[in-house]
Amino acid sequence: MPLPKIGLMTFGDARTHEWENYFKNVTEPRHHQAVGYFKSLPIDLCSHPKVARSREEIDEQVDELKGKGVESFIAHIPCWTSPNLVVRGVQRMNLPTVLVSNKSASTHGTVGLLGAGGTLDQIGYDHLRVKEDFENGPAVADRVLPFIKAASAAVRLRGEVFGLFGGRSLGIDTGLFDPMQWKRMFGVDTEHIDQLEIIRRAEGISEDRTSQMVSWLGQNVDDIAYDQKGLIPDKLAFQVRCYLATKEIIREMGLDFVAIKCMPDLSTHYVPQCMTAAFLPSPYDAEGTKETTAMACEADADAALTLEILKHLSGGSPVLFGDVSHINYKTHTLYIPNCGGMCTWFARRSNNASENLKCVQIRPAMRPGGGGITYFACAPGPITLARLYRKAGEYRMAILPGEGVELSQEDYEEFVKARGRHQLPTAFVKVSVDLDRFIEEFASNHICAVAGIHVHELEQFCRILHIQPVVMDR
Repeated sequence: MPLPKIGLMTFGDARTHEWENYFKNVTEPRHHQAVGYFKSLPIDLCSHPKVARSREEIDEQVDELKGKGVESFIAHIPCWTSPNLVVRGVQRMNLPTVLVSNKSASTHGTVGLLGAGGTLDQIGYDHLRVKEDFENGPAVADRVLPFIKAASAAVRLRGEVFGLFGGRSLGIDTGLFDPMQWKRMFGVDTEHIDQLEIIRRAEGISEDRTSQMVSWLGQNVDDIAYDQKGLIPDKLAFQVRCYLATKEIIREMGLDFVAIKCMPDLSTHYVPQCMTAAFLPSPYDAEGTKETTAMACEADADAALTLEILKHLSGGSPVLFGDVSHINYKTHTLYIPNCGGMCTWFARRSNNASENLKCVQIRPAMRPGGGGITYFACAPGPITLARLYRKAGEYRMAILPGEGVELSQEDYEEFVKARGRHQLPTAFVKVSVDLDRFIEEFASNHICAVAGIHVHELEQFCRILHIQPVVMDR
């Protein structure tokens, strides 16, 4: 996934006398310092070599940056400059904006920062302000990078297309959504696709492609537990055909992320879509490495959108979808299984397919349609849980930093015993939250996750999109 593309402009004093006699010698070196600093960060920086001091220069530089497709704007105000000129640039750019100045007593930068920021406040233009010296290194990046990543995620969502296969699953109302609300808030369009299109297209998948993936699974997973009942070779092959057919539909229709109903129609009368849930969000399959595609089961649209946001904020990392199935109150651990398919990358968090798949078993599905599920416990490591949800029609986002853990043998055996025959792929996530508050506030049975801690990025994303963030460990 491309790095966030950022536009930077440095604003200077428009008065000729003050510029030539003082501010030029203070501003220009700081402009070059800013360009050098931001180029050292993991972003794609676009900037102009000159400081912008007039309306004409501001308009020219903004239009040049917009032509390069920048996704957020850094208005650098190292010294005093007329606030209306900064606001002109910000409004013309019309992107998520950071105002950056310094702590030096010699620059009058604080005056410029507060003058421009105050004007933006008066006209209702939300922005981030950072007053910090570049010499302090991480202090600037720690404030700016989460905002930049969030801005890029918000901008990249606009124009994306969500593919919804089927309708409401198993009466799960929290999976429903308003396509027009999405179009207004996120700029996302929706394509509705009948689930039988997957079945129809699966019948046309070639034997060569099907055999290639079935053989690849056999060579790489820990075990395929054929039982001569539900999980027979023909059923697994049909699940593979469904996955490959879904890939083709996504490619041909230009879909960016998807949700599939599956239950009960496909899982009862055809096959569950567990291979699709396991490999769409994984960065590989039998045909090689590929871009991950966020997918939610049970037609959960808000979960699918949350997964896509997490994918963008993390730079394209694989994402995880599951149920909040059980809470161990003694260990503060959430048990998050999914109904049969879970992104296999999480088995060992490796970009090497064989490293992950050697920890994965394909076991018989419990559904009437037969077929297989992917069974594994997710590898330990930092993880961020999140979920978009609505209260009285208004979006909120629950945010839970956590740590993926391995259960003790005793706790794991107790969980397996409690589940009986209904064993599923599961993530065990230790969290530091008020669990009663979580139960009271969290408004879905489904939850989403991405590796690493991305709390600040999610908060800034919510800020940009005017969504209430609910950080559960605060």
